[in-house]
Amino acid sequence: MPYKTIAQLPKGVKDNLPKHAKRIYKEAYNSAREQYGQDEHRAHQVAWSAVKKAGYRKNAEGDWKKMD
Repeated sequence: MPYKTIAQLPKGVKDNLPKHAKRIYKEAYNSAREQYGQDEHRAHQVAWSAVKKAGYRKNAEGDWKKMD
């Protein structure tokens, strides 16, 4: 099922990503679900890839931050 709001995202996403990265994740996940159908695992992989492509990484403390 596609995510309609950020609040519906998985706990690991909601609790760790900054707000902008959560929006990227949600949009990428929903797009991948449209493209690949019911392959939820693949949609999550696509979403994490989109977050990383946007420049988000875990820093030394383990927090997700936008890296320049």
